Amino acid sequence: MAKRKVSPTVEETIIQESYSPAASFLEKYQTVLLYVLGGIVVLVAGYWLYKYMIVGPKQQEAVAAMWQAQTLFEQDSFRMALENPGGGFDGFQALADKYSGTPAGSTASYCAGICYLHLGDYDNAISYLEKSSPDGELLPTMRFGALGDAYSEKKDFASALKHYDKAVDATENELLAAYYLKKLGMLNEFQGNKDAAIKAYERLRTDYPNQSSQDWREVEKYIYRAQGAAK
Repeated sequence: MAKRKVSPTVEETIIQESYSPAASFLEKYQTVLLYVLGGIVVLVAGYWLYKYMIVGPKQQEAVAAMWQAQTLFEQDSFRMALENPGGGFDGFQALADKYSGTPAGSTASYCAGICYLHLGDYDNAISYLEKSSPDGELLPTMRFGALGDAYSEKKDFASALKHYDKAVDATENELLAAYYLKKLGMLNEFQGNKDAAIKAYERLRTDYPNQSSQDWREVEKYIYRAQGAAK
């Protein structure tokens, strides 16, 4: 007799979607590509900043030194990018310390944090992400979101919620804002903060309408589920 397929419970669904650092966003929105894109943008910005504004040889040296680690990062070789890219180049861990105080050093700290996040070392992920201070339209949001993911994995849900909220407020990018609103809602729902969950879902529905987004198309389901649990 064939076994009956058992559907996941609501709690299991919320757990799976609210604080997994890679699964849902990687599958739906290609998180790693966004992380990489943000890193590349900052690296290129750092290079042009040096070239045209003459910020100093240390920044230029750091940008040149980082390309090997960046290449491995783009290939999801997080351990090698972090510790030993080969060819005599330093990994992000060493680069973050060596070029501390430069834009490239900040980027190295950010990338080191993302590497640690994917390697499951959440304490170091938080440490390096906190040291970074990236600029731009995407990277600050992704930094807050990555911190939220790391704290979620540590089951420090209060800190995770705080950083997801910051991620939403740090961007005008509708895709990222909607994604972190969903995470904010689902983690609040998991924590029993039903009113806060509904508020996040309602904001996702009204502020970021997007027919091509599965999260937006299904937001009514999230609201209905949270309202039912709130009774």
